[in-house]
Amino acid sequence: MIDLTGIAMPPDAPPPRSCVRVERPEPGLARIVLDAPHRSLTVFDAPTMRDFDLALEDVEKDASLRGLVITGRDARTFAGGADVDAIAAATDVAFVRRFIELGQAVWDRVAKLSRERAGFTSVCAAGGAIPGGACELALACDRIVLSGAKETRIGLPETQLGILPAWGGATRLPRRIGVPAALDAILTGRLYAAKDAYRRGIVDRVVAPEDLVRIADGVALGRVDCPRRVRGGVGLWLVDRNPLAIAVVAHQARLQVMSRTHGRYPAPLAALEIAARAPLTSYESSFRAEAAAASELAVGPVAKNLIQIFKLTEDAKKLRKASDGSAVRTLERAGVIGAGVMGRGIASLLAERGIATRLSDTIPAALDVALLEHRAEIMEKSKKRRIERNEADAAIDRLTASRTLQGFARAEIVIEAVAERLEVKRAVFAEIARQAGPETILATNTSSLSVAAIAAELPHPERVVGLHFFNPVKKMPLVEIVRGPATSPRVVAEVAALALRLGKTPVVTADCAGFLVNRLLGPYLDESLRLVAAGVAPARLDAALLDFGMPMGPLRLLDEVGFDVAKHAAASLHAAYGARMTPCDVLDALSKDGRLGKKTGKGFYVHGGKRAVLDPSLAALVPASAARARSMTDAELAARPILAMLAEAARALEEHVVTGPRELDLATVFGMGFPPFHGGLLRWADSVGLAAIVAQLERAAEEPDVASRTGGPERFAACATLRELARANRRFHG
Repeated sequence: MIDLTGIAMPPDAPPPRSCVRVERPEPGLARIVLDAPHRSLTVFDAPTMRDFDLALEDVEKDASLRGLVITGRDARTFAGGADVDAIAAATDVAFVRRFIELGQAVWDRVAKLSRERAGFTSVCAAGGAIPGGACELALACDRIVLSGAKETRIGLPETQLGILPAWGGATRLPRRIGVPAALDAILTGRLYAAKDAYRRGIVDRVVAPEDLVRIADGVALGRVDCPRRVRGGVGLWLVDRNPLAIAVVAHQARLQVMSRTHGRYPAPLAALEIAARAPLTSYESSFRAEAAAASELAVGPVAKNLIQIFKLTEDAKKLRKASDGSAVRTLERAGVIGAGVMGRGIASLLAERGIATRLSDTIPAALDVALLEHRAEIMEKSKKRRIERNEADAAIDRLTASRTLQGFARAEIVIEAVAERLEVKRAVFAEIARQAGPETILATNTSSLSVAAIAAELPHPERVVGLHFFNPVKKMPLVEIVRGPATSPRVVAEVAALALRLGKTPVVTADCAGFLVNRLLGPYLDESLRLVAAGVAPARLDAALLDFGMPMGPLRLLDEVGFDVAKHAAASLHAAYGARMTPCDVLDALSKDGRLGKKTGKGFYVHGGKRAVLDPSLAALVPASAARARSMTDAELAARPILAMLAEAARALEEHVVTGPRELDLATVFGMGFPPFHGGLLRWADSVGLAAIVAQLERAAEEPDVASRTGGPERFAACATLRELARANRRFHG
């Protein structure tokens, strides 16, 4: 039995032996069933680890056993890994190391059962979510048998949380599938579907859910053949046991990590070192390296911020429930109006995710493009074996097209993605309202128009809601759900559930100009343009924001958005918010030169080659003028657009545009790419200190050379909420 000293039980912990039960289905076989009563999904917290340890003690004492099966409460449920809340709360390195060593010791007891008993076989029989610590438990077993259900996913996502797989994952996975494949799995944090995990050698067998326990029992007792898929042969000796080859593999992996993270995320680099050396290192030494590295990472700021973002995404899943906690209807039939870039992207995603979708547009060519693109994308996924061929065929069949609105009366939700003109959107929804019943949700993908204005002349305005996707639809993870003044809470919950089904993270916002993301993005981009107008070299500005951690520089982002779209959005924000949103006139000059960004092949960058390059002729179009702007440090340059965005974020929070700072941070990370290692815009401000932030805003407003161009210092004004928090030495996040 392991020593639990120093691992405190929560005051509401369930009694001993209630989280894990031991079954004896037949002679010679024991089953350990993970079924914690205090969790909807078993998590390896202190009570569960206590009970798992007690269960192992029972198994160890029974000399008659020849096999052990570890499984969940059913074939589609296993365990959610280690207790993330405990890791998030931990601040003491020694405590974290103790917690890690406990997990290593318990899992290693599973591995020792077969090492110390001849003819004994342990089998993990799992389905559903098998991430992190749950995957590491599976790796400690002799065999892994997975349910082939669609929801089954297994992997080691720890590096995405700023830590590393330290319950033996960084040690055991390289020994099972080889160093190159293990590094790919660990460094990407990918969760694999059952068949993909089998192809990669992570698991030994995939079975139908209804056969999971029966076959696992047979494997454990030796009556069902299931060879262990351990890497061996030439690859083992040429790579995994070859120090020179390992050095080359590790070097290449390190270059890829640095290219992707620029060294801002320490966890992948630490995991890489341990996993690469694992086949050449004893288990004990490798476990010690895991514990030492992971305990330091877990108390660091990057892990704290990444874990916080993970918890925010988990909290967003609660939006799928009605306010009373009840389930809402599942939407199965959708209509999409408008086959432009956004409309066809939304329609394709709906069909791919199992929703019968009808796409309408008056232009036949647009419908043809939509259907061809949808088919090509699905077939490419089938070719890469990301989905089965029958699933691909079904996804293609679920998208149909029409030049009219025939058939839309049966849709449970209709999403319009037509031109950003109020009269057009009203006319579209008025026609749908005449055909469909009052339960049909009318969702607008508008990025700038008022949901209340769109719903004003419609019957049953309670079913009108904003469902704002970002471009490109299939890649951007955020969806803003815009709650109009008449929108029903149940409709909000139903579209939130739909967004989650589409693989998106929903954030509910109030119905205001720009909603949240575009309202914050406006000042960020505008201030960037002001710096260029004041004489800052475009290359230097983009580099400064990249160094801050943004995924691309603001000028490159403007090229992607399109100057015409950006100017339209800026005008809408100016009309709504007045002087502080007065747009800079740089884009006017550039647009006259025939530049609209990537769509025309030229903006701040020249597009069309292998990669975009800054246009050297910009100097003539945007002349340098202000010595002060040019003399700013790179850190000062990066701070100005961020500060302008933060000032507006504080106002949005003050106006209750979103529920609170957690939701606002989630939107900045997933909607505009704010660096996850900073934890979101407001968490970054907290780390700087709000008194320091207010002082920086005041200094920014006083910069005469930068503030003198169109618009004044109002954009840097700190709102009452921000000033009060700063005076009280408080934070946005408590």
